[in-house]
Amino acid sequence: MKENIKNKMAEFDADELNLITLAQDYADDNTARELLERLRWPHGAICPHCKNDGATKPNSKLEPKAGSKSAVRKGVYFCGACRKQFTVTVKTVFEGSHIPISKWLMAWFIICASKKSISARQLHRMLKITYKSAWFMAHRIRFAMGDDPDTKLNGVVEVDETFVGGKGDGRTRFLRHTPVVALIEQGGNMKTRVVASVSQHNLGKVLRECVNPQSILCTDEHHGYKKDGKNFKAHHTVVHSKKEYIVQTPDGISAGVNHCESFFALLKRGVHGAWHSVSREHLQKYTNEFSFRWNTRKLSDGARFAVGLPQIEGKRLMYRRPVN
Repeated sequence: MKENIKNKMAEFDADELNLITLAQDYADDNTARELLERLRWPHGAICPHCKNDGATKPNSKLEPKAGSKSAVRKGVYFCGACRKQFTVTVKTVFEGSHIPISKWLMAWFIICASKKSISARQLHRMLKITYKSAWFMAHRIRFAMGDDPDTKLNGVVEVDETFVGGKGDGRTRFLRHTPVVALIEQGGNMKTRVVASVSQHNLGKVLRECVNPQSILCTDEHHGYKKDGKNFKAHHTVVHSKKEYIVQTPDGISAGVNHCESFFALLKRGVHGAWHSVSREHLQKYTNEFSFRWNTRKLSDGARFAVGLPQIEGKRLMYRRPVN
């Protein structure tokens, strides 16, 4: 058994990975755990408690607990520095879950490969788990797909906003819809932020949080960008009311927000086609999913799966807030 696992891991190639090979080669919990360990710890196990990477021992070196007739379960590691035991799921969104790791990996791959997302009902049918488990599993995966708040966008950055949510008449639709701001590097990565309103205060806060001041800002004529736009290297605008969509600037920049419009089109197809309804409370996690796929759009489904899995590190999402 151990030899088979080693052979599969030695042959692992993310670009060659697809849903069929994942189901055939990593359906067993031991092989699925080995795959997760390799992706999370490519250079060997690291203790999630103290970050020690040189004094860990696999479960084969652990002796049975006093009064126990069997050794510690497979996949348990022991840290020689902090003297604590851990597994590959500790301090991740997988921690505390009773769903097998093999089904977690299947769900992760399906969401990574679904350009317009997938509903919890569909995951419930495909993975043969309860709807409640599928719904929470999908939200934990989306939560893990969130961007790094410490990194900022650079270069030419397009910024635009849209409203996502239920239907309403002309007088109430802005109260029922939730604003989403998209920030996209031309030819690069992106971030999304759900805001309470598209006020100057909220939009300025998003710009300061997500964009490097040395960047060139491209927006539409929305007044909320004018004040904080002065804090960047340059600020170019297009006036949609005058049918302007792309403006060629003297420094050779194609100023516009067309990439943001493309992203919003994909996001709304997910809302209407897969989810049907989203709440303000969870909307940021839904936008995380689409942002992650946008940032890995040039990768194969298998490579996107392999790049995304390490993002589970240090993230937890509880179904209910702990009492204490």
